[in-house]
Amino acid sequence: MTSTSQLSELAAEWRDARLLYPLYAALAREFVIDLPSHADLEAGVDAPPQESIEQARQLFSDLDARIQVHQLRQFLQTTTISSDEALRTLLLHHLHRQEQTDSDRDKIDFLLVQFFSHCAPSRLEDTDVDMAYVAQILEPVLGPVDLNVPEWLNPLDEVTQTANGCRNLNQLLTSRILEKGRKLKTSCGKKYFLPAAMVAFTRFSFLMRRIFFRLMHQDLNAILDGLRELENRGVETLDCRRAQFSAEEPIARLRMICQSWKVMFHAEYSSGQPVSMLVDLRAVVEAALAKNAKNAKTATAKPDATKARAQAAAAANSDVPDFEVASSSPDWSGQDADNSKPK
Repeated sequence: MTSTSQLSELAAEWRDARLLYPLYAALAREFVIDLPSHADLEAGVDAPPQESIEQARQLFSDLDARIQVHQLRQFLQTTTISSDEALRTLLLHHLHRQEQTDSDRDKIDFLLVQFFSHCAPSRLEDTDVDMAYVAQILEPVLGPVDLNVPEWLNPLDEVTQTANGCRNLNQLLTSRILEKGRKLKTSCGKKYFLPAAMVAFTRFSFLMRRIFFRLMHQDLNAILDGLRELENRGVETLDCRRAQFSAEEPIARLRMICQSWKVMFHAEYSSGQPVSMLVDLRAVVEAALAKNAKNAKTATAKPDATKARAQAAAAANSDVPDFEVASSSPDWSGQDADNSKPK
């Protein structure tokens, strides 16, 4: 016979399943993932039989195995149907899985940062994001955390400081700072799931995301300012083959692409193709500005030289002297004006 505690656990599991099902259904539609039908979940039944709860458990397990972390990231950062309660339930759902794979780790890592971002104030200063504050925000999902951070996590602060010194995305990517953080995360194995480690990695990923977005906006603004300046100089197209666009890309289209990137990059921050295109496009625009300025300077210098030569020629051929010397003016050479010999 099922005990009272088991019934309570099943009831709680079913409440979570009803909360998660709309989220999983929307995610499956977004990425064309086959979602097996579940009559009781779709109907919102309050008290289904135990068999129905077990079927729901298997349904979520199958979907978790098929949903990739990049899909989860893109969906949750662009959807409007994810409430704080649903996000918390989804995070706990992954934390309570009996077997934690590398994919589960990556999903939990993202969900922890997403949960922290949802709960933390929007105007939070970087200096306020210390271990104690992050642990406080994550307590509803991790519980009380011992903040004695293991020494093997110390490199996270070094990586963050290096990233803070980067002036643009190109410097951030070529320094391979993001890869260093990922390598530390993947190399720690099961130690990642230690509460103190999850707090440390959440803090690290949150700060790195902020650094990325700051540099991304700086690059996009630099590109848009450069495009505006080129348009003012009469330039209409750019050779953007370096950034994987056409050899005569209209500036108006490039501006639209930059605006769309501002939205797209909220769903992913990495060294993937779109980010590389952004870095290369800034290089293209800066090179075009430098070349255009050089050509303009050369074009300005040529008319001045031509004008000077014309004036010299006119002076040589003119019968009218530029100035007249009075006959009584002294001969400063020591010669008489009417005699070529010295006196």
